[in-house]
Amino acid sequence: MAQIHATAIVSSEAVIGNGVEVGPYVVIGPGVTIGADCKIGAFSRIEGPTTIGERNVFYGHASVGSPPQDLKYRGERTALVISNDNIIREFVTINRGTAGGGGRTTIESNNFFMAYSHVAHDCHVGSHTIFANNATLAGHVDVGDHSTIGAFSAVHQFCRVGDHAFIGGFTVVTQDALPYVKTVGDRPAKTYGINTIGLQRKGFEQDTLEALDRAYRILIRSKLKLQDALQKIESELGFYPEARYLVEFIRGTSKRGFIR
Repeated sequence: MAQIHATAIVSSEAVIGNGVEVGPYVVIGPGVTIGADCKIGAFSRIEGPTTIGERNVFYGHASVGSPPQDLKYRGERTALVISNDNIIREFVTINRGTAGGGGRTTIESNNFFMAYSHVAHDCHVGSHTIFANNATLAGHVDVGDHSTIGAFSAVHQFCRVGDHAFIGGFTVVTQDALPYVKTVGDRPAKTYGINTIGLQRKGFEQDTLEALDRAYRILIRSKLKLQDALQKIESELGFYPEARYLVEFIRGTSKRGFIR
């Protein structure tokens, strides 16, 4: 059975799973579904429609499933979907989607959101990401698996962050952030090679790291035109899945280009 503190306010239209712990002064609204063994810290607020998977931990004062901060929003029914095993620290804010952006904000599994980080409407966050303190996504941002967004960094709307990307603290991301690469700086941000140490810690083999470094140099350091550089990466390094993903990421749908 769920453990609900006497001071918590839980809507009769919310669905609370087995083993859920709801702390003091929590507010859970209608249209909220919380999976088994989640922990909701004191003073947190969860609004619906929101679906939360299992074993997620929300520390105090989190605000989850609130309406989008979009002047075009007129109360349309939109949603937030969170998967499993996420850690959401104090004062984190995550908004629902908008009708114009597909109607859903999604968070996959095993992510760590540090205090005061923010995920805006219609964002899609993969798995195993880290959002450091005050990391902020504007609307319509896609964040790939295993990426890290540093403290006080901001990602502009409609940008993409690739798998295993590393965004340093206080960075302003106004174009797509390349996968596997370190991106750091304020207007304009710049790339500083692949994130070798981070990728080593995640178990990447040395030959893969060397291939990614070679691909980065072809893409950024050579004087080749973009399409020529991508073709060279494919021809020389295409047997590495990571190099192919880098090329596919750049060729993928992008509204703002990518940071070099």
